Amino acid sequence: MSRQGNSISRHPLAAAVLTGLLLTSATVFAQDNAATNLDRVTVTGSLIPQTEIENHTPVLTVTAEDIQTRGFTSISEVLQQSSLTTGGLQGGQTAASFTQGAEAAGMFGLDPGYTKYLINGRPMLQYPALYNGSDAFNNLSGIPIDIVERIEILPGGQSSLYGSDAIAGVVNIILKERMDGGVLNVRGGATTEGGGNNIRVSGARGFNSADDRFNALVNVQYEKSNPIWGYQRDLTRTNNRVGYSAQVPANDFLVYLPADNNAFVMMDPTRCASVAGQFGGTTVLGTRAAGESCGSAYGAGYRTLKNDKESSQFYSSMTFDVNDNFTLFADALYSLEEVKYTPGSGYTFWGSDLSFGAFYDQDTDQYMNLQRAFAPEDIGPNGYKDILNTDRNKAYQVTLGGRGTFGNWDYSASFSRGEYKLTERGFVRWADDIDSYFENRVLGPVLGTTDDGYHIYSPNWGAFYSQLPAGDFQTFTGYTYNQSKTWQNLGRFQLTNGSLFTLPGGDAGFAVVAEAGSEGWDYRPDERLMDGSVWGTTSVAGNGHRSNYAVTSELRLPLIDSLTVTGSGRYDAYKIADNTVDKATYSVGVEFRPIESLLFRGKYGTAFRAPTLPDAFQGESGYYANGAVDYYRCGQLGYAPADTLACPYGNESVFGVQAGNTELEPITADVWNAGVVWAPMNNLSVSVDYYNWKIDNEVDTLSSDQLLRAEYYCRNGQGNPTSASCENVADWITRDAAGNIEQIFTPKLNVARQNLQALTASFKYVQDIGRFGSLQFASNYTNILKRELQPQPGDDYLDLLRDPYAMWYYDAYAKVRTDGSVGWAKDRWTTTLYFNYIGKTPNYMSYLGESFDYVHPSGYKAGKWGSYTTYNLSVNYRALDNLTLSLMVNNVFNKMPDGQAHSYAGNIASPYNSSIYNPYGRAVYVQAKYDFGTKTN
Repeated sequence: MSRQGNSISRHPLAAAVLTGLLLTSATVFAQDNAATNLDRVTVTGSLIPQTEIENHTPVLTVTAEDIQTRGFTSISEVLQQSSLTTGGLQGGQTAASFTQGAEAAGMFGLDPGYTKYLINGRPMLQYPALYNGSDAFNNLSGIPIDIVERIEILPGGQSSLYGSDAIAGVVNIILKERMDGGVLNVRGGATTEGGGNNIRVSGARGFNSADDRFNALVNVQYEKSNPIWGYQRDLTRTNNRVGYSAQVPANDFLVYLPADNNAFVMMDPTRCASVAGQFGGTTVLGTRAAGESCGSAYGAGYRTLKNDKESSQFYSSMTFDVNDNFTLFADALYSLEEVKYTPGSGYTFWGSDLSFGAFYDQDTDQYMNLQRAFAPEDIGPNGYKDILNTDRNKAYQVTLGGRGTFGNWDYSASFSRGEYKLTERGFVRWADDIDSYFENRVLGPVLGTTDDGYHIYSPNWGAFYSQLPAGDFQTFTGYTYNQSKTWQNLGRFQLTNGSLFTLPGGDAGFAVVAEAGSEGWDYRPDERLMDGSVWGTTSVAGNGHRSNYAVTSELRLPLIDSLTVTGSGRYDAYKIADNTVDKATYSVGVEFRPIESLLFRGKYGTAFRAPTLPDAFQGESGYYANGAVDYYRCGQLGYAPADTLACPYGNESVFGVQAGNTELEPITADVWNAGVVWAPMNNLSVSVDYYNWKIDNEVDTLSSDQLLRAEYYCRNGQGNPTSASCENVADWITRDAAGNIEQIFTPKLNVARQNLQALTASFKYVQDIGRFGSLQFASNYTNILKRELQPQPGDDYLDLLRDPYAMWYYDAYAKVRTDGSVGWAKDRWTTTLYFNYIGKTPNYMSYLGESFDYVHPSGYKAGKWGSYTTYNLSVNYRALDNLTLSLMVNNVFNKMPDGQAHSYAGNIASPYNSSIYNPYGRAVYVQAKYDFGTKTN
């Protein structure tokens, strides 16, 4: 934290907020709650040191004490439980997500990549793998939580200060800079339902020279967490027990007839008795409307709900005062992490449909397909524990620099270098080996070929309906290794004057920043994933780099005692392949204080997100667009685009290719906020703020339908309302000599837009209760007032708050989120009760019926899943002056999302919205912190 020498007498508005922040500390909690003077400080949201804690931009601060007393176990958990996180997220709790080994967070339901993440004010490295398979984002799991000083969360568009990605807001994770003495922290715990055992050990030590010119801090942290398995929770142990339809086992041994609407047929003369030992002896005969199959309802439990994780971090910060006016500084952060997980039997199977299309059984005179899931008994003694996927991360970030003063000017210059490497060891089935195995063992020799080209077999049903012999599973399975990395270089120079000139309201402040750097992304999947060697799994590839420079300036003008205006502007330029993308952004903020205890604030600005490296350089991947309308050929027959029902080219199957696009324009946004902060007393503060976003040019792929419509308009000389130009159309649609579509190309384009409105509120109150100690109350609230999205040009806007189908498709947002705490401190004891509230979200039936009014034939009604509140409780006891013992219970009442299960069918393995809720249940942790005379700044 930067500090200047100027101070002021007690100000009710500033003192109330500062008191609310400081009194979360046990050592301060029982002291006098009045702040008598304030130094100028630099907080996230401004480049200029100032005396006001609250200004034109709201900042939510989570201190190290908050992290401890509220029971947070990681940086990602701090941010995911924030009231600002109203949208769903992919990660370790979501089976088979694209980045299951990473931990993400976002704000206001916007994608994680719309939030700018900083460590000590410098941009974090992006994760090499892609969120949802296509987007760049930051993995928050490699930051040592025990050395965090505070986390400052800045909602709203902030590109005029922080550049690209700061559309939803900015998160600045500030690590400790100095320590006099040392500290050792040991923490362990587990969940009461089983699994998730955790141990974390961290140590930090400060080193200071006798003359205090040299200071260094070194921190090392190690953590090991065991996984939570599906079979360790009643909700996920089996397929849904309490759904709107009866529970049914999975189709682990399935024979179905493609010529008969995929009807199931039982070919086992023992009617599943021969495989009854699978999945722990739970495989039975299952009956559905489509027919009979053999399977287990307990196969759902053989997947990880929470990753196995082992991580180590090293962090060091150093300063050296060359003289009274100049200081050298450096910091380094290194992280090594290994994460293991499996999506389970639902994703570990073989099917003839993907391998052969179908085959002809000469004994029954029918076309057939087979499906065979693999049980733990097929795999070996340890079952799914032996075939875990492993993500291994190695990352470092180093900064060297100097800062000093001359006259009224402060300056700093720094250079940062970072690199993030990821190795993904993925369990796979080899295509040729697994197909050959089932051909040889089950289907037998090819007995001929049908007139339409399908192989004829006489299957050995006894071999199909049986456990695999020991060791056979390993003959057709193995691992692939994806190698990927990101890197970043950034040079930065800042010049600041907190007293540029004097105005009636005080000193004007000015800052200017110049930045230049480069960054790269390189994702190289195992070649076997790309050439068809792997059964049922593929990947994407890509690599590229970009260089950039930026200039930022900020001017703070206290026009009169009650009115301050702050303006900032920034120019960014990116060199991406042969394309230069540049963007100027600005903001104007106003602070009006009619009385000391009341602040009215507002800000208007612009924000942007530059084309990310994956958006620009992601490699090609194929897909099929079924049911496509060839509007051009229909037009040749006289059919208009709105009337193609009878057109013979109205239901085509078209092969498409998707890829990145080096000619993308930046995503842009107009953002404004307005609010009020009231602090009638030094120990009370209330704030309310409104935010409004209009976001344009969002990146998505143009739909095949949009592209084919564009071709119709272009070839007929009509106005083209889509984002694809007529030149694009000519390049992106390939036809053969007869006019048939051979291929369409749908790269990423700037096609979508959305409007978002939100209301936030914050409350802090501290009360001294005399000999009974002190009480503290704090709460934060977010209400999404409007969220509408236009996926493609010309489309109707989707209401993401009221259209249940759209809400589920885009992660099923919670309209309202609240969190808060009640703390009590007396003498050597502090106790905190923290709550986290998630408002109503649509149930799954509303998604299936595409309406809140839908009623399923079973009688179950669509609607909303009620509000969801969990509580954390912590007790801290200072046993000695330098020893603190802590007990933390997270999710005290063992709250589970089991009430959602009624809106899911009986064949669903995860009957709840896993992007928002989890079934981890209650966790208990104990901690001992030994302080070797530590004082921190």
